[in-house]
Amino acid sequence: MPIQKVSFEETLGRMVVGRGLCVGCASCVVSCPFKCLEYFNGNPKIVGECKACGICAQICPRFNFSMPQLEEFVFGRKRKPEEEFGIYKRIIAARATSDKVLRVCQDGGVVTSLLISALDEGLIDGAALSYESPEEPLRATPRLALTKDDILGSAGTRYTYSPNILALNEGVQRKAGKLAFVGTPCQIHALRRMQMLPLKKYADAVKFLVGLFCSESFTYDGLVKGLLLGKLGVKPEEVVGINIKGKVLLKMRSGEVRAVSLKEIRDYACAFCSACPDFSAELADISVGGLGLEGWSLTIVRTDIGEEVFRRAELSGAVRVKPLEDARIIDLLIRMSRRKRETSARFYGSA
Repeated sequence: MPIQKVSFEETLGRMVVGRGLCVGCASCVVSCPFKCLEYFNGNPKIVGECKACGICAQICPRFNFSMPQLEEFVFGRKRKPEEEFGIYKRIIAARATSDKVLRVCQDGGVVTSLLISALDEGLIDGAALSYESPEEPLRATPRLALTKDDILGSAGTRYTYSPNILALNEGVQRKAGKLAFVGTPCQIHALRRMQMLPLKKYADAVKFLVGLFCSESFTYDGLVKGLLLGKLGVKPEEVVGINIKGKVLLKMRSGEVRAVSLKEIRDYACAFCSACPDFSAELADISVGGLGLEGWSLTIVRTDIGEEVFRRAELSGAVRVKPLEDARIIDLLIRMSRRKRETSARFYGSA
């Protein structure tokens, strides 16, 4: 695909960062061949002369983004009208079998189990994902996980944004080998654009992509200073886990679980999330979320490599599956997918 020679300033600077659309994924920063961008306070910042190579405009998930074009690239076809949450091969409920995983996971521990299985099987040499910052409780931070202990130590869900593409870049720079990538839908969009261009050093490094269901992420200051400290009088170090199941559930170090209404936290959502049309990571190889399930993960296997990864984990006994017997789960998935598309359409309609 020929690359149009345009500068960062006239494309992403004006149309994405300038309009508040930048998700902070860092794809433009890591892909700039002239190192004229740096990642600063969640956004790209010009620190050198832009040579107008046009690469950043080709891979940004918020500039001239086309879901149908990427569906053609990933799946060889566009979705049908009835495929409301994207193209897929199968959808099941899945759960880890390892007690070690189940002790530290968010819902069913599927993502952690898939990564450990793929590492054991030699499919990958590591994974780019997030973990909780050792310095700032509840802050999500990118991590290059190269061992099973690294992966286990990264289990669970963080609700603040983590630019996991920085961890992938670290793996590429260190020549770590084949990597799995775990991230939000917007990050999956950026990586698919990298693969389609292609940016070979990143395209060749990624073995498979795991996408996380995502309604929205939250700013760290909003979550910690606004909600926890400000509204609830709770110190972040007292919270050992957060989950969202119709309400925000705070698992306290004391063992208590405190429930907070979604309305209490919505004010602290990242503004750029309103522009996203993708709830269930529709371009991932495998999409995973806890939607409507307790102790299990809703798992959507979408591609051939996703099927291979999941099947190996299933055959090795790392995960077990059951059919979705409750039609309300699919109905909820469809509703959430529609809501994201409608919210995105309204956002762009009023922009």
